[in-house]
Amino acid sequence: MSSIKAPRSPKRRAQTRERIPKIGFVSLGCPKALVDSERILTTLRAEGYEVAPTYEKADLVVVNTCGFIDAAVDESLQTIGEALERNGKVIVTGCLGARPQRILERHPRVLKVTGPQSYAEVISAVHEHLPPRHDPFLDLVPPQGVRLTPRHYAYLKISEGCNNKCSFCIIPALRGGLASRRIDEVLREAERLSAAGVRELLVISQDTSAYGADIRYAPAAWRGEEYRTRFIDLARGLGTLGIWIRLHYVYPYPHVDEVIPLMAQRRVLPYLDIPFQHGSPSVLKRMRRPAHSEDVLRRIAAWRERCPDLTLRSTFIVGFPGETESEFEELLDWLDEAQLDRVGCFKYSPVEGAAANALHGHVPPEVQEDRYARLMERAAAISAQRLARRIGTRMRVLVDAVGEGGAVARSEADAPEIDGTVRIAAAEGLRPGDWAEVEILSSDIYDLHARLDAAVATSPTPR
Repeated sequence: MSSIKAPRSPKRRAQTRERIPKIGFVSLGCPKALVDSERILTTLRAEGYEVAPTYEKADLVVVNTCGFIDAAVDESLQTIGEALERNGKVIVTGCLGARPQRILERHPRVLKVTGPQSYAEVISAVHEHLPPRHDPFLDLVPPQGVRLTPRHYAYLKISEGCNNKCSFCIIPALRGGLASRRIDEVLREAERLSAAGVRELLVISQDTSAYGADIRYAPAAWRGEEYRTRFIDLARGLGTLGIWIRLHYVYPYPHVDEVIPLMAQRRVLPYLDIPFQHGSPSVLKRMRRPAHSEDVLRRIAAWRERCPDLTLRSTFIVGFPGETESEFEELLDWLDEAQLDRVGCFKYSPVEGAAANALHGHVPPEVQEDRYARLMERAAAISAQRLARRIGTRMRVLVDAVGEGGAVARSEADAPEIDGTVRIAAAEGLRPGDWAEVEILSSDIYDLHARLDAAVATSPTPR
């Protein structure tokens, strides 16, 4: 015989709530690390942990570190020290965790150090130092998991690691070789996010266009259709969800051409984030960049012919070992011809374990600074010219924030946090996550300024 237990009293519920362990979480680095943090937090929340808003309110703190360049290493070490000072119980994970001695030399009091993608190790360490106290009546996790982004957009990681051997990069040493997720698993996650109210998915990996090569483009079924685990099928499947799909970290391999028609049809956003890194063939060869021998300028021209609204963003490195003034001028000339919409730039800095450290001809800091300023000046001029063409047009935007001064939104050409914005002066009735139709009134170097044409009165589903 079974019996039905009476509902818990409010007093008992309050006592249970007080006993729930609280985790503080700091996520540093790139969107790929952010997705790792979301996976860890989703598991912890499912086990009954709460996420604390401050160091002081947490029973234990997890720091997800970045270790790609020296500045990121310094930030990670500083954050670990701050967490130790203000809380005292700290578990460290992430890319810098692949070099635990670097962490332990400076912070020997950390409870545990794990490398990137070591989800099980992180959870096990949390269990060891702060055992879970799960209450299934109180601790509910939405099907899309815990996310650290606003509710209307999310990152979708399709693979881990990288097979490229770029001389300035140690990502393969930190995160391993390419390890793709099966396409049906990725598409199901995307479907759950869309159903939860996500309006924009940002597809990320270390090399998005190499997706599936490691598992021989394995076939799988989704929604009754056959897909292969490869770049074009991923774009085709995601394009059926009816939301914005933005592709990041795409290398300019020839098969990328296949996605351009989907962009022209707005199945996926006409936007490609391609880390070109340089415009000089000799520098690219020293960098050991994949596809460095491809005629990229010709390919860009062909893409824009088929999809005139295509937005291209990229990052570049100046002051790479051996970079001459003439090679840098090649980069500037390349930019003039490529007419990229969005450009970021880094001054080369040695990374422990990178092959480029052994190259001759390291560029003095003052020369690096001069080249950085010249490149960004050139890129800003191109950006201003291209944005000016938008004045007088109407477009659909996605609202990110609303305040007293109006709304901050993004167009198809704007990825969150790294690109420009569309600023709407009068935004009565808008909420974050709304679509809005706007008319562009003016532009500056990076942003557009608009007035509201009509708002789509729909908001993202709470999650």
